Order: sequence, then C-alpha cells, then structure tokens
Amino acid sequence: MSRKLLLILVILLSVCKIVGQVKKERLAIGFNYGFGSEFNNRNYTFTNHFYKAQLYYRFKETRSFQYEILVQPEINFGTHQLLNFYFVKPEEPDYIEKRAKYVQLKDVHEYVLNVGFLIRKPIGERFSFYLLASVGPMITDTETERMSEGFAFADVLAVGFSAKVQRFQFDIRPSVRHVSNAGLGSSNAGYNTRNIEFGISCSL
Repeated sequence: MSRKLLLILVILLSVCKIVGQVKKERLAIGFNYGFGSEFNNRNYTFTNHFYKAQLYYRFKETRSFQYEILVQPEINFGTHQLLNFYFVKPEEPDYIEKRAKYVQLKDVHEYVLNVGFLIRKPIGERFSFYLLASVGPMITDTETERMSEGFAFADVLAVGFSAKVQRFQFDIRPSVRHVSNAGLGSSNAGYNTRNIEFGISCSL
C-alpha cells in the first residue's frame, strides 16, 4: 500500500509542475488518507480506513471567506462485527442463522462519490480553517445486520485546518460520518464513525 501511496504522490507532484502557471488559482487536486471507528457502541464494532481523491473548485471569495465545491471519489475499507446478537430480533426470518452469520468478523468495502460544500476562513497568508459538509451515493459489497448490500449514502460533517506552502496545501480534517441506505434496503440502521484525515493538494 505504501508503494501505491508513493505513486499517487509522484503523479500529483508531476501534474502540479506541468500545469502550475495560473496565479489566481480556482482549481486544486489532491489526495487524502484517513481512518476511524464507531462511536462507543455495545451493539457492534466498525473500524475503517479510506483513500480519497480531492477536486476543489473555489467559486466565490470575499474579504473574509472563500467558498468551494469539493468532489471526492473514495474507497473505504471497513471491518465490522456484531457484538449484541439480540440486535437481530426473533421476528426476522431465519433469525438464528442470521445471528450466527452476523457475529462473524467481516470486511466491508465501500465505493463512494461524495460532493461537498466548503467554507474556508483564511488566517494570514499561509493558514486557513474550514467547515465541510458532503453527501453522496455509495455501493457497499457486504450485508450486515445494520445495512443491506448494495446502494447507500454517505454523509460527512468535518472541520479542517490547512497550511499552504507555495502551491501545495496540507490538511488535517477531523470528521463525523453517517452511512445508511435511506430505507432502500431491508436493513438500514447504518454506521456512525468518527474519523481523521490527512491530505495534500496542489493548486492548478
């Protein structure tokens, strides 16, 4: 995985070097890595780590704030286990078999396309603080007691701190994430996780 990360960073740096001639940048591309886990919960465990491509577009700027749209394709690798098998109720069909199945530790892969709205507050020449809200469709490849396999949505609320070095921007971004399928599947309890991301982006 470290080789893949190194390759992505090399590509990012190369693209920045080739196209970096616009002074008043509105577009930026980047890459984030993050990880997290569920809030303290007696029913289940869920830990995750993820990789995101980042495409920023600054569409408005005032004296105090900058407003950006952020598109984020994401691959999320989760590990899930049911702790409280009574979460699967006796009225469910084949509930004994489902309890035995769901208490097994399992891997969950999620493929997400989030679109976010970001408000940034610059602090001097180099630093900034921002708020981010994003939502988007996703596909999950594993059925659990909390969520059906297939189509769902991922909602994220985040705060972030950025430091700019020439045309590069480094980010730290704590976030809260909710995943559910809006009632489109038979199971829709979803997951709630707290995460932290680290990223680098380059103005085009």
